[in-house]
Amino acid sequence: MSVPVQQVHCADAREAEDLSAFLARLLHYDRAAVVRLQAGGPDGPLPRLAVFGRPPSFEVLAIRTARLGRPVRLDATVSAGELLDGIGGPDGIGAAEFTVPGPVTGPPWAGVLPPRGGWRDLPGLPDADRMRAEVGAAVAEFRARDEQLPEERRTRAERDRIGREIWSRGLGDTPLPLRAVHAAQSLGFLRPGVPAALLASGPWLRLRTPFGSIALRETGLGALSVTPTRPHRH
Repeated sequence: MSVPVQQVHCADAREAEDLSAFLARLLHYDRAAVVRLQAGGPDGPLPRLAVFGRPPSFEVLAIRTARLGRPVRLDATVSAGELLDGIGGPDGIGAAEFTVPGPVTGPPWAGVLPPRGGWRDLPGLPDADRMRAEVGAAVAEFRARDEQLPEERRTRAERDRIGREIWSRGLGDTPLPLRAVHAAQSLGFLRPGVPAALLASGPWLRLRTPFGSIALRETGLGALSVTPTRPHRH
């Protein structure tokens, strides 16, 4: 990966605050979370920063972008906590300018990012309110089935089995698993009344909203080998 720039200038403080909120949600699921940062590409700097993270509870990639005030070239994997601290500033409010923390050794997923292009729309995606209702029904089902377990079967393994069964179900007539919708809602991407789209490129699926995207491979992320990826805009 290229050596990261030291300073990033967001277009305004609101962009930094939204990025901070995303990082805080990632850290809620994994206090040791890392993120991969990308800006610019082979055609030159671009005025947008893409931030990739992987909340372990959902087994998906979460992508948040921020508009930049100054174009930069950047490709680095860093600590989400250190990045959040840098953006927060001394008063805890997102600052439009922040320093990129030092790079860390990235986990395997950081080398397996979605493709730059080739995305096509897939039909059949319900609206945001319907998707949120589907997630609510799945959560209620999990709780009900968990409560019905006899004491001798009330184990982590059994609860994980029930969770995998529920969250691996497809959403309506689409190939998108419910866990991707759950992740979008939990990370603040899927909000009442907002537009959403389902896209596909090769084996990748992507749930996109104005607040961020959830991406995953239909074969899953766990079995992927690490391959270099080029900086790209999401």
